[in-house]
Amino acid sequence: MPTASPTYRRTAWKVVLLLFAGSVLNYIDRSVLAVVKPQLQQDLNLSNTDYSLAVNAFLLVYTVLYVWGGRLADRFGCRRTFTWNTLFWSAANVLHAFAGGLAGLCVCRGLLGLGEGGFYPSAIRGAAEWFPAEDRAKAVGLFLTGLSVGALLTPPLAAGIVYFYGWRAAFVATGALGFLLVPVWLLLHARIRREFGAADPAPALQAARESESAGGDLPLSKVLRRRKYWLLCVARGLTDASWYFYLFWIPGYFQQVRGFNLAMVGLWLWLPYFCAGVGALSGAWLSSGLIRRGFGLSRSRKAVLLGSALCGVVGASAHFVPAAPLALALVCLALFAQQSWGANIHTAISEVAPPRHIAVLYGLTGAFGTLMGVIAQFGVGRIVDTAGYGPVFAGSALAFASAAVLVLAAGPIERIRAPRPAISPVR
Repeated sequence: MPTASPTYRRTAWKVVLLLFAGSVLNYIDRSVLAVVKPQLQQDLNLSNTDYSLAVNAFLLVYTVLYVWGGRLADRFGCRRTFTWNTLFWSAANVLHAFAGGLAGLCVCRGLLGLGEGGFYPSAIRGAAEWFPAEDRAKAVGLFLTGLSVGALLTPPLAAGIVYFYGWRAAFVATGALGFLLVPVWLLLHARIRREFGAADPAPALQAARESESAGGDLPLSKVLRRRKYWLLCVARGLTDASWYFYLFWIPGYFQQVRGFNLAMVGLWLWLPYFCAGVGALSGAWLSSGLIRRGFGLSRSRKAVLLGSALCGVVGASAHFVPAAPLALALVCLALFAQQSWGANIHTAISEVAPPRHIAVLYGLTGAFGTLMGVIAQFGVGRIVDTAGYGPVFAGSALAFASAAVLVLAAGPIERIRAPRPAISPVR
């Protein structure tokens, strides 16, 4: 089936739209905790350090499942793993309503991480299965926009539920949404099977595999020895740690430091996550546009990555300005940069990985990024309790500056291949 046929392209974008919807629900479910943080802390008698332990319970399990989820996605494909992940994390989110203390909350967060950990390796696998290189960043950018849409919908949605029904109801209502998405996903793939004769036709991935085989297949163990892969992995990890800070602490920061009440949270705190979504789409479309204009894949990706990193550094100055509206505007810039960077670094990782290892290598980078978030979270709670938010915002700026240096050091963004054998001169 030619990848350029209208039927194929329409189907590919339908798949990505449902990946986008899954990404939205994924981030709604993980972000509810940040919105209900003050009410939950008061009800369960938790300190900021306790709260960071609950956040880490999610991140630690999420780290492990990012790798395992990648292996499952490489083995079973996006169609099956999307279904498994969505059902599990939705049930886990509902269980938060029954937490009675720190231990119960940590168990629920761990179960949520168990379900959510495999989703993004599965989604990146779906993008590789359905889209060629020149359009892949657009697909990745679209479902990464789901992170931002989920995060921006959560403050007004959860705040409204908390106001009328309490924080426990917020987990039940948001968790139930995932059970509505899975039937739509299964119906789409039943139609794909009827139209294409297979559940996962994946011609884009097949073409990449054939190209890779022609150039010499590279085992996973050898890919993991390449400097290029690890420099990009660490670059992603540093900025992931920054993202988890913005995701889990910004709603509480504006309530506890900038004086926002619950109504103001619902009214204003969707803006940073809206800007993150705009950043994901803008970064993806800009790099894809540069590629189509002949700038080359590596130069195009790096141009957007470096510009995004600069905006991330500037945005992290939010804590150090006196006015709350300006602080909010700078946080909006930081999250715009965060997802513009993310759309391109996530795609770049899939572009350097050999096709048969895409999901597991992406999963390893995700696991490393989450691990960096875990390490950061251990410090964030204590730093906030003892020194305030200033050092944490400064650390976010340093993370982006360091990540930009690593991207430059990684060399060209291109497929990691087996070295070509030397050709002996003809005598």
